Amino acid sequence: MTILVVGATGKTGRRVAAALGARGVDHRPVSRKSPIAFDWFDRATWGPALEGATAAYLVPPTFTLDDAEVAAFVPRAVEAGVRRLVLLSARGIPDGDGRERAVRESGVDWAVLRPTWFSHNFSEDFFLPQVRAGQVVLPAGGDGAHPFIDARDIADVAVALLTGEGPVGAVHELSGPRALSFPSVLERIGAVSGRTPELVDVAPAAFTAMLVDGGMAPDYAEVLTGSLVAIRGGHDAHVSDGVPAVLGRDARPFEDYLAEASGAWA
Repeated sequence: MTILVVGATGKTGRRVAAALGARGVDHRPVSRKSPIAFDWFDRATWGPALEGATAAYLVPPTFTLDDAEVAAFVPRAVEAGVRRLVLLSARGIPDGDGRERAVRESGVDWAVLRPTWFSHNFSEDFFLPQVRAGQVVLPAGGDGAHPFIDARDIADVAVALLTGEGPVGAVHELSGPRALSFPSVLERIGAVSGRTPELVDVAPAAFTAMLVDGGMAPDYAEVLTGSLVAIRGGHDAHVSDGVPAVLGRDARPFEDYLAEASGAWA
């Protein structure tokens, strides 16, 4: 078994690669800067990355919901000998998403991961610059809560599925074990960092415009904004059972994440 890990420098990809390495499983972590380079938008890189791979962890191109690259890559992977595909998706991705459909219709073993917002968004990119600056600007004020998930749990589920220890042919809804509001999260970060960032609530349209100005595709920006608005309205607090169903243990609590990530806010 050789497992291709796409997005191996990202929050989940590098943890998938590390977990496979710890198990002694042969794997090939790839990114645009890896020794065997992989770029979703340079199809000449696909063949060398796929050579000899029997399973693949796929993190689609960021900042867009466009399915063209994933839809083209999946048959290439199957033709190259890949027999198991695990795709990172997200809670709230629209039904009929083309990237998920490409994996489901691949003709080989497949699994789709739909995690909630990552706890690690507060300590690795995304929210981190705002947390350090002392103000987090979101359309997510109030007491609406969300079960943020530890990226290590996503990686552990992915590794179980990639190595044949979990059920394939299924969409796995993943979340943390308890819902927390954004103000509560920032208070907890303040308790370990010495300063509590302020949550600045903004209108959804303004937030969507901020994301688009930052390079995100408009359709993806609208989906992310809609997810945050749902949290604000108290409509996205439900806990999913995907982590215990696959791993046979509870998802890591947010306090474990805080202890692991505290150095990011020092």
